[in-house]
Amino acid sequence: MRLQKYMASCGAASRRAAEEMIAAGRVTVNGRTVTEMGVQVEDGDEVRLDGKLLRPETELKYVLYHKPAGEVTTVSDPEGRPAVLDHFRDYPVRLYPVGRLDFDSEGLLLLTNDGDLTQRMLHPSHEVKKTYLARVTGSVSLDTVRRLRAGVLLDDHKTAPAEVRIIKEETFATVVLMTIHEGRNRQVRRMFESEGHKVLQLRRVRFGPLQLGDLPRGQWRELTPAEVRRLKETL
Repeated sequence: MRLQKYMASCGAASRRAAEEMIAAGRVTVNGRTVTEMGVQVEDGDEVRLDGKLLRPETELKYVLYHKPAGEVTTVSDPEGRPAVLDHFRDYPVRLYPVGRLDFDSEGLLLLTNDGDLTQRMLHPSHEVKKTYLARVTGSVSLDTVRRLRAGVLLDDHKTAPAEVRIIKEETFATVVLMTIHEGRNRQVRRMFESEGHKVLQLRRVRFGPLQLGDLPRGQWRELTPAEVRRLKETL
């Protein structure tokens, strides 16, 4: 098994994050620091991250969390801001967020120690859909909806077509439901900004087959076996 896949199976990180850890010289195999990719790990090999012995997880866990605005989804934050993982320090296994929601956004966040599933959920080839409820400034025209559906230019690259539907028109704002499958940084906010609308509130309500439902902000629950099965069937 490749080293980065082994680390993911231990719940240490996603495969992509594991590759960064290896490149940084934080990983040893049988006492030897490894920095190159592609190293194979066999039964009986001793793998350590920052000196801590890694062992494959015996039980995979999947948690759905309603992240409130004002929390970071990184493992730690140099600015000392509240982090999602602060709520899971006493959880039986070490969890990692699948993707990110930015500091000002809220909604559905999946956490797991299943590194393989994390890798598949985030890989662009799987085009896992993410649906957001956005409250934006001003009145969103049908022309804007058509342009967002077709894709807009961000960083000189056009976004993939989005699913866009106006939910509610308010006096000074509009509530819009948008579904995308890309994972560019702050993509939904930037797409609306390209059309002259500032996002006032952003909530992710769906990720693949998972739905936020009526789970209160700041609360979490484990996925049901049926949800885990549907999740894996989509990949």
